[in-house]
Amino acid sequence: MTFEPTRAAGLARLAEFVPRAGRAYAAERNTDRGPGDRSNVSTLSPWVRHRLVTEREVVEAVLQRHSLDAASKFVQEVYWRTYWKGWLELRPSVWARYTAAIEPALAALTSEDRATYESAIGGRTGIEGFDDWARELVELGYLHNHARMWFASIWIFTLRLPWQLGADFFLRHLLDGDPASNTLSWRWVAGLQTVGKTYLATTQNIEFATEGRFSPRGLAAGAPAVDDDAPLPAPGPAPRPEPLPKGRVAVLLHDDDLHAESLDLSGPEVVAVASPAATSREGSAAPVAEFVVAALADGRERGGAHYGAEASALDGLTASAILPWMHAHDATQLVTPYAPVGPVRDRLDALERALAPEGITLTRLLRPWDAHAWPHATRGFFLFRERIPALLREQELGADRR
Repeated sequence: MTFEPTRAAGLARLAEFVPRAGRAYAAERNTDRGPGDRSNVSTLSPWVRHRLVTEREVVEAVLQRHSLDAASKFVQEVYWRTYWKGWLELRPSVWARYTAAIEPALAALTSEDRATYESAIGGRTGIEGFDDWARELVELGYLHNHARMWFASIWIFTLRLPWQLGADFFLRHLLDGDPASNTLSWRWVAGLQTVGKTYLATTQNIEFATEGRFSPRGLAAGAPAVDDDAPLPAPGPAPRPEPLPKGRVAVLLHDDDLHAESLDLSGPEVVAVASPAATSREGSAAPVAEFVVAALADGRERGGAHYGAEASALDGLTASAILPWMHAHDATQLVTPYAPVGPVRDRLDALERALAPEGITLTRLLRPWDAHAWPHATRGFFLFRERIPALLREQELGADRR
């Protein structure tokens, strides 16, 4: 299984999957047949993660073929990703707390725990299935969703390793590594997201859902919630769309959004398009870095062609890289797709502060999909899910088809 980091490849995979996105997906999605057969799941997440293909396009394509009732399980999976982003966007301190805990958690490992940690990330624990998933993750940059849950549960409750180190291991190696989905899913397994509710991996469930490929022994019999003194923060305000600037603007793409063609830029004159030449995800494994670098190139080339503007590769999301590029194209303002909480957002915040003394504003274009959905990510997914039909109608996706 390989993932070509282009929009064309993502659209091809979407077209291939759409016929199975209805009741067939609902019936078979929980089965992990291994990397040789992913026909029962979409595997679209690496493309959606970087918005080479957008969530709206995915749902629209599915609902053109299936009714919302038939495709509800798959549509919900798209909305889980949207929900996690919205939840973290309203509570950015959870991301800050997680990232700040990684180095202390690693430093606090005893020599015995360190050996366990090294065995876990190297796929050498002796636990059937777990070791296979560790190697699959490192080699392919992808795991079935249930394998991710089993892996996280075994990491936390059987190996008794800090959840933050497991989440960091995933984020460094997953092609679809998303700050919100990854962090909050690990927190959920640990009993921190839905407070006190944990996820316990069992031999019986793994054996059944892998069709007998794995039957690990010696797994933890219980899953007591991880102790964390920090209460869940109250949700803050949702981001709101910013007015478009006027005049000559430069478009800056980034790891989180590489579909410039669908940005609403009908007012200003787009005179230049660029993206960084390297990923903003520090510490990424080589396959992830290579995927993102190629995706960034694909995004800026398509963006340049769409707007009839020169496409440039920049040294980074820094003022020293961006100001000469803007000056060369006589651009007076900078616009970029909105980046949710995560590494790209952190860099854009620093960039905005650096550009302010130069009289240049950074306008962040919030997509209607996010603007409609994120404010509802406050009281849990199942209440959020009740909003799906209305959100789809607001997005003009034809939820009443068939």
